[in-house]
Amino acid sequence: MKMKKFILLLLVSLFAAAVLVGCAGDNTEDAGNDSPAEEEVESNDDAGEDDSAEEASATLEGTITMAGSTSVQPLSEELAAVFMDEHPGVRLEVSGGGSGAGVVAAQENTADFGAASREIKDDETGIKTYTIAIDGIAVIVHLDNGVEDLALEDIQKIFSGEITNWSEVGGADENIVVVSREEGSGTRGAFDDIVLGDAVLVDTALIQNSTGAVAEAVSTEVNAIGYVSTGSLEDDVKPLLVDGVEPTSEEIVAGNYPVARPFNYVSNEDEALSELAQAFLDFVLSEEGQQVVEDKGFVKVN
Repeated sequence: MKMKKFILLLLVSLFAAAVLVGCAGDNTEDAGNDSPAEEEVESNDDAGEDDSAEEASATLEGTITMAGSTSVQPLSEELAAVFMDEHPGVRLEVSGGGSGAGVVAAQENTADFGAASREIKDDETGIKTYTIAIDGIAVIVHLDNGVEDLALEDIQKIFSGEITNWSEVGGADENIVVVSREEGSGTRGAFDDIVLGDAVLVDTALIQNSTGAVAEAVSTEVNAIGYVSTGSLEDDVKPLLVDGVEPTSEEIVAGNYPVARPFNYVSNEDEALSELAQAFLDFVLSEEGQQVVEDKGFVKVN
């Protein structure tokens, strides 16, 4: 009888132990199921951070104003178009007026950015400078002009009036028509510094107030010679080699093409850029913005 009771108690104990082990297994499975839930929460947190970044980007709104170089203007307009497409609440107003006007706009804080297509002069104070691209200046002639290559020294002599006939540099026996930009133009300033040096532009030069106007004047006068930004070159004029070097991005980057200059944005030194203006500048200098620079035919700075 005692033996039967002992066996019964033993069976009850074994059954209870089995129940306890089963419960522990269930708890372990439940605990294992917690991990994916926690990971899902963490993943949702990351997604929330991404959404916040996108929302912050989308909330950029307002107007950015820019004035200055007509050589920089087409590039600025292209950069502005990409930036506004990404930020629909933003408007960029880009106008010309020349590099000198761009510097003054920054000095007087009448624009967020001035644009200058040349080095900033020592006496142009009160501004911060941001180089956004490097540009070559192409010396251009009419498509029917037989001259292909000029020495830098001969270009100086042509624009200063010392050489007046194409036959003196291997061309036809025709008088040379010099076309130049107006004073205050960044392209003119850079060309004067690099090519003319201490020489003075010939007083018979035809003066044009924009890059497009120079190109048009050269394209319609068979004996004309002028100069434009390499990024503005069109098929209606012929760029000359200078000292045997083509005005290409590769040659400019390598430092082989002698007529090149920076494209600069300038802002007021005493006034910090607004959040919106800083965001645009950051975009311009980013990989995306610099790709736009390269796509437009200029040389990247980053």
